Amino acid sequence: MDKFFFGNRRFYEEILIIGFPVALQNLLTSSAGMVDTIMIGTQGETAVAAVGICSLFSMLLFAAYFGFCNGGMIFFAQYWGARDDRGICRAYGLTLVTMMIAGLVFGAAAVFAPEFIMAIYTDKEHIRAAGVPYLRIVGWSYPIQVFAMAIASLLRSIEKVKIPLFASIASIITNTFCNWVLIFGMFGFPKMGVEGAAAGTVISCVVHILVLYMYCFLDKHSFVTRIRDHFRWDLAFVRQFFSKTIFVVCNEISYGAGQLILNIIIGRQLAQGIAAFTVFRVMEGFVFAFFGGLANASSVMVGKRVGAGEHLEGYRDAKRFVVLVPLVTLLLVIIIIVFRDPILGRFGLGAQARFYARGMLYIYALTGTIRTCNYISNGIFRSGGESVFGTVIEFCGLFFISIPAAVLTGLVFRLPFLAVFFTLYLDEFIRLGIILWYMNSGRWVKPVTQRGREALAAFRKQIAGRRPAATPRP
Repeated sequence: MDKFFFGNRRFYEEILIIGFPVALQNLLTSSAGMVDTIMIGTQGETAVAAVGICSLFSMLLFAAYFGFCNGGMIFFAQYWGARDDRGICRAYGLTLVTMMIAGLVFGAAAVFAPEFIMAIYTDKEHIRAAGVPYLRIVGWSYPIQVFAMAIASLLRSIEKVKIPLFASIASIITNTFCNWVLIFGMFGFPKMGVEGAAAGTVISCVVHILVLYMYCFLDKHSFVTRIRDHFRWDLAFVRQFFSKTIFVVCNEISYGAGQLILNIIIGRQLAQGIAAFTVFRVMEGFVFAFFGGLANASSVMVGKRVGAGEHLEGYRDAKRFVVLVPLVTLLLVIIIIVFRDPILGRFGLGAQARFYARGMLYIYALTGTIRTCNYISNGIFRSGGESVFGTVIEFCGLFFISIPAAVLTGLVFRLPFLAVFFTLYLDEFIRLGIILWYMNSGRWVKPVTQRGREALAAFRKQIAGRRPAATPRP
């Protein structure tokens, strides 16, 4: 074991600088979402259901563009480590274009064909009628959201994480205020109900992008405003970009599709189990808020070092994250379990639903710990330049293990709800061993920068020298 296997002062200082603002932003976003839901809930269950259906379409948009966003961050972080400003600009431009295609397509569909979209997601006429005007308005925010996400991802990758946090705070405050004014008709404004919530979302997105772009405009060294440099691509660069991002995109889309199937199976279980599962997702979001910060820190820190040719230090940081993230996950779940009864009491669950919720927390203390270890490893592989291995392993585990197991336990044999819930994480146990082996091998270090490629051969020799030599045959 390395002397500094658990990390040195530099390691934890970088985590605090890069990861903490992202974790705080995630917590604020989750809290704002709860406030929005409470305000929309005053308009009745139909309004809540309609907005919930519309959010499923938004999640599909997220899956469509987030793969390109994650793929772009591979290049941002590595070029940042190599101090290649031209590479960062080119990568940002191509990332923005690919993401914006998804934003414009989904935005046009929401604005011009909301009836068609709502008909796909639900056969309830009253829910469709309530969701159509919301979707028609909120669709205008989709391209703006994509633009803001692209800028925020670039800023985080070059270690300017406070600006996206401040922009999110401004957006959240604006959204909450506008929702209050427009939903309830305050200060002489008309009482718009669900349509007011949609309008508040659009206005808050405009504020978000304005704050981000204002900072970039005032920063003389900003990559975002160097528009001419964004489109200086050549065929070799475009090929390299898509060779890295295409598997990440496929990963995000397939994962979204797989989770949709699993949620459909859960939706056909006992009503008490479904209610408990909904509450569990809220508590899981608390864990993933911190996980998101650590995941962003790992991608930036490892990617930066791989791009700079400091492969061994990046390799060591990666192994430190593989230990740190599961420990943090386990600690957070234990804290939630300790305070489970006061927390569950706020959601109005009955005795049976509370039993299921407690059981899910106990299961998640083990399965969630393993899941975050697998997730952080897959993210590290991508930041190191390897986008294929993690995608293939995750796809095979989800579609060949967890989904068939959930179908058998939940739909065929009708086993108890907690047994069905456990199968959602079944693939994580099998993936863990494979992923840790690949992490330790160092084969995921595949730099996209010239400096990184020049240092690769020496790194391979260092890694080979750290492994026990094979025993010669007699």
